[in-house]
Amino acid sequence: MNGKHPHDDPPPAPTKSRISKSRYGVWDFYEEIFQHAQRPGWRASLQHKFREFSDGWPHVRRMITDVANIPGCIRLAIIYAICEIAISVLPAGSIWFEGQLLTIIQTAIDSRTVNAGLLLRISLGRLVCSLLIVLVNRFRKSIEGPLNARIRRWYAAHAFAAAARLDVPTFHSPTARRALNDTDNTSWGKTVVWATLQLVADIAGAGVQLIAHALVLFGVLRQQRDGMLLVMVTLVSQVWTWGSYMSVFSPAKLWLARTVNAAFIKTRGLKRIVQDGNFRKEFVAGNMGEFATSEYTSAAEIVGDQDADWWEWNDQVFDGSRKWIEILEGPFAFIPQLIFVVRAVNYPTELPVSLASLQLVQSATTTFAFTMVQLIARLQSVSTQLANVQKMYNVRDIPNEIVDGTVPFPEDTAQIRYGISLEFRNVSFKYPESENWALRNVSFNILPGQLCVIVGSNGSGKSTILKLVTRLYDPQEGEIFFGGHDIRALKLSDLRDAVSVLFQDYTLFPLSIADNIGLGRPAHAHDASRIADALHLADATALVAKLPKGAQTFLDPPVDDEYSSLLEDTPLPGGPPGVVVDYTALKAAASVEKASEAGLSGGQMQRLAVARTFMRSVVGGDSPVGLMLFDEPSAALDPIAEHNLFDRLRELRGSKTLLFSSHRFGKLTRHADLILYMNESVVVEAGTHTALIAAGGEYARLWQIQVEAFIS
Repeated sequence: MNGKHPHDDPPPAPTKSRISKSRYGVWDFYEEIFQHAQRPGWRASLQHKFREFSDGWPHVRRMITDVANIPGCIRLAIIYAICEIAISVLPAGSIWFEGQLLTIIQTAIDSRTVNAGLLLRISLGRLVCSLLIVLVNRFRKSIEGPLNARIRRWYAAHAFAAAARLDVPTFHSPTARRALNDTDNTSWGKTVVWATLQLVADIAGAGVQLIAHALVLFGVLRQQRDGMLLVMVTLVSQVWTWGSYMSVFSPAKLWLARTVNAAFIKTRGLKRIVQDGNFRKEFVAGNMGEFATSEYTSAAEIVGDQDADWWEWNDQVFDGSRKWIEILEGPFAFIPQLIFVVRAVNYPTELPVSLASLQLVQSATTTFAFTMVQLIARLQSVSTQLANVQKMYNVRDIPNEIVDGTVPFPEDTAQIRYGISLEFRNVSFKYPESENWALRNVSFNILPGQLCVIVGSNGSGKSTILKLVTRLYDPQEGEIFFGGHDIRALKLSDLRDAVSVLFQDYTLFPLSIADNIGLGRPAHAHDASRIADALHLADATALVAKLPKGAQTFLDPPVDDEYSSLLEDTPLPGGPPGVVVDYTALKAAASVEKASEAGLSGGQMQRLAVARTFMRSVVGGDSPVGLMLFDEPSAALDPIAEHNLFDRLRELRGSKTLLFSSHRFGKLTRHADLILYMNESVVVEAGTHTALIAAGGEYARLWQIQVEAFIS
């Protein structure tokens, strides 16, 4: 045996293709046209669909289990399914009652009498079916809301956990970014989970509705002359009409649309500049308004009437395939009427019954055809939905690039009472997708409780050392020892619990000030006294007290206020003459704060970041932190705040190991146990301040330059 399954089809021959290029306005439209493409046989297509289902089913089963474990979801899902079945069956009941009218008409023709009781029951039956459809549909929607909400809440927690577990290099990898985007893919509040469950419900409901319609139509019209012929002809015409609008009946196209029109691109770029608030400060300060307006006007004149985005050309490009279908829609729609005319001529006494039959058939088959086309479209999308479910779970299985260690740290808390030792041995590192070394053959040793300052110009590698200590990245060469252990062997959670770091590009989260600081020590995140102590140590108590809501102030609210679509300073529609739209009173009533009331300077923001660091490593005296890392901690601080910060940090000397990076030489370096002077990714000089000044090297030269700049 060669390993080939006896039922496997041979691999398809390579398909030739050519690229067609068209021009629509400023857009170049490229379409790949496949020549003599051989479609796979029905057996191969079924095998492919079966493989897709087999690959996706374990994830769907896992999803169903997860949903079933959500409190209350099983009961709501059962009620929702019952409503779906009822909505699928009830229209068939209406058709059945309508079909009974044919019996009344035929009886009236034959006997010249009308069964009033039957007519009343039929009318009441149709009325009850119509009311039930409305009521059940409304009830289903009332169930859909809480069911979707519970699923969405579970899904949000799933997506959050998937994103939270990724380390830095994995998070920034293209694979992880695509997976996270897929996981975060929601439409109008409907998650992948809900969309999948709704797809299953739609397919089941459409199937039930088709069966019910078919049985009722067959039962009603089988005794009518040419009844089934009328059904088939009408059904074909309706499927032809509805199907022409469904993408599932349209040939798939592989295409690309792009524009290289410089003037058009320039207009879009200028529009983005004036509409995006991120550019407003420089735009106004640079007095760019008049020039930008002139540039936009000139570019727009060059583009002329071709100034249209691609979506405006979409219908013109892709509706061309419907032209020949539209030509046949009219004749197809007339065929049922032609059958009715022939029947009326041959059997004039049956004219009333024929007319009623035609109306019933056309009404029923319109719904039947639309349901059939929808069912086919839903079945076509099963593969896509299965893939979405698979992506949703696959993101939880993406392996982190930084491999977790197994050794707990510290074995004894007394081990880090006076700080943690740190040693680099011939460490070299380059960032992902970079050809240049960020560190090259770096070695140094810091003893517990010592103060080390890394100095050098921007880009010399100072910040990279701090990132390697926290294992945001791992070096390509060399070893790092943390507390005497190979840093790769330690459990990541233990390592990061023992380290406190304040990066130069620190982040203040879109939370309250109290929450921002509390995140420094999650175990005490709601301890107001500890948060107050951290603010005091960072000299931030006074600035927080001046804010409208104190520590509960949001510096960058994560949710924007929503307003009506009426523009300010425009006449109020339907209002008294002279009254314009003004949201001032509403803002005041809702206590909407002005942006300037919560705005802080860069130095004040940095104090809050420092407060979070103190919350993590100092406040309470029970912190597990033994190593504190600071990346340009005073870059935005005024001289007094910088002096106070360094005084407090020096007080920690002996109880914490302190590692600073800075491009400024100052008071801190004179008290350092070790100074590393770096340039172009390597350690050029190492020693104490006194020793390096005495050596007269590059450090001494730069020190003298800064001293002269300060006293001149």
